[in-house]
Amino acid sequence: MDLSVMIPELLSAMPLTLAIMFVAMIVGFCLALIATTFRIRRIPVISQLADLYVSYARSVPVVLQLFVAFYGLPLIGGLFGIPDVLDATVAAMIGLSLYHGGYLSEVMRPAYLAVERGQHDASDSLGYTFKQKIFRVVGPQAVHIALPGYGNSIIYLIHNVALVMYIGAADVMATAHLVMERDYNQYQFQTYLVLAVIYSIMCLIAWLIVRAFEIRSSRYTTKSVQLKKPVLASV
Repeated sequence: MDLSVMIPELLSAMPLTLAIMFVAMIVGFCLALIATTFRIRRIPVISQLADLYVSYARSVPVVLQLFVAFYGLPLIGGLFGIPDVLDATVAAMIGLSLYHGGYLSEVMRPAYLAVERGQHDASDSLGYTFKQKIFRVVGPQAVHIALPGYGNSIIYLIHNVALVMYIGAADVMATAHLVMERDYNQYQFQTYLVLAVIYSIMCLIAWLIVRAFEIRSSRYTTKSVQLKKPVLASV
């Protein structure tokens, strides 16, 4: 097989693959923030629902979550008279967003709880609101703790985007299978090797970006703690 023909075909599906990944990344992050807040504040009923959501996202295989989004949401919408306009791409975004949000919540919550209790108490004694405490004292430290786990969650998300082909989304993996079938599966090894390189590059870029934020947050957190320590120690 001529790689100069195959690679452009695979790359032609990259915009859709990246769109699914970025939407799931952004929406999942927002869901994780909401779920983590509810789980930390322990609001009756709502916190239990957040725990149930996180348990579902972490316990059910991702491919099944995609099937639930693709086949289940239209059924739920039908109960309320909503027409079925959900295509495979949107279902993939919804399924992966729910998965990523639940997984990421289990990165954020331990990071928040890992911050020394004295930092919370000192912030409360200084009269900080919950918002001020998060953004000025606890948040920067929790972010630094959470970044390695967040990087892993992004890499897992990149891996799981490859599963959207099972519900009919035309991502890079689905395009590769179409290319192989067109060539009567003669070049499976070459095609999978190119796919491995593509996914490896995506994961490497994600790791480098998260690593850069780790280094930056480390410097910021060190300075922040040094500036706050005398104040907090005097409380």
